Amino acid sequence: ESIASAFRPVVFIGAGVRLSKACDELSEFIRKTRIPVVTSLMGLDAFPHNNNSFAGMIGTYGNRYANLTVANADLILALGVRFDTRQTGTKPETFARGAKIIHVDIDPSELNNKVRADLPIKSDVKKFLTALNNFKINYPQKHREPWREKIRLYKQRYPSYKPSMDDAINPNFFMHELSMFIPEDAVICVDVGQHQMWAAQSLELKATHRFLTQGGMGAMGSALSMSIGASFAKPKRIIVVITGDGGFQLNIQELQTIHHYQLPIKIILLNNGCYGMVRQFQEQYFHCRFQSTVIGYSCPNFQEVVSAYKISVMRATFTKECAGLFQKLFDNSKPTLLEVSIKQDTQVLPKLSVNKPVEDQDPPMSRGELKSNMFIDIFQEDKKNED
Repeated sequence: ESIASAFRPVVFIGAGVRLSKACDELSEFIRKTRIPVVTSLMGLDAFPHNNNSFAGMIGTYGNRYANLTVANADLILALGVRFDTRQTGTKPETFARGAKIIHVDIDPSELNNKVRADLPIKSDVKKFLTALNNFKINYPQKHREPWREKIRLYKQRYPSYKPSMDDAINPNFFMHELSMFIPEDAVICVDVGQHQMWAAQSLELKATHRFLTQGGMGAMGSALSMSIGASFAKPKRIIVVITGDGGFQLNIQELQTIHHYQLPIKIILLNNGCYGMVRQFQEQYFHCRFQSTVIGYSCPNFQEVVSAYKISVMRATFTKECAGLFQKLFDNSKPTLLEVSIKQDTQVLPKLSVNKPVEDQDPPMSRGELKSNMFIDIFQEDKKNED
């Protein structure tokens, strides 16, 4: 009844949906209810992004339209998520503060852990959704149309990518364009760093894609190793690695394994010549003291290094080159590296700063603009700075 009567419901999905093999049951539930779906980083591939109900990834580096969606919900059905502070912001009490929360998770230690649920349910997600789908419930739609229209407006105002305004490669637009060329059954292995967030924000995943990445501990250098495992597990699929110049160096020796077995792994290396994510923190919080991220950091000539492993190499420096290189990259199954030059000062945006609620990411909106996007009151601390 709570789900059927809610005016602004949201389904929030995490890795638990995939782990319980509940993607089909989730799709069936959304087909019946047409409730908007937001994801965590680890739940990105559990629901197809071309579905009209998909409303993006939430969190610190979430899509702004997704964060506005979850912030304004009056009911959240959370499936297989742990409400980490990277999802809720560093003040979990500000998260979706106008919503009733139904939290379904197989691990009881995650229930009422960081965010208190109005209805905590210890259950396997697949079993829960199967039971829910079997209930004969009427899900009226008319009273929710203003909510769906508002989310469409969020997406129009705050898209996950914008076309490059100059020749330099815009990472978010790059990821969007890459999505048009990645094979439909590809396994995408993403390393840790800025490129991870650009991929999460702007790749458009289909139901047949897999998106593998490191959450939690965030192990740099993991993507290359993951890709080898994925290739042996799914030998007929193209494997796509998205990595950065820092993480790539941590397991670069695995190129020999890729060459030895001639694995169909396509490596996309975003090279900004620094540890970009830490550099961004240093710029924001430490007055641009770029120790050990720019100062004291260097990387080799990757074209030469990768060629030494007898793996084909390509390089993209300008936006106009990318589409042709993508076509060439995926026209065969041979291991190949595409190195992509990114400006060193390129940031991951939007970004949620410490102690802010998820709807108030940087670069900040004016208080008037934020108010116009909200169904609930803006966070009280922000009222000091109203326009």
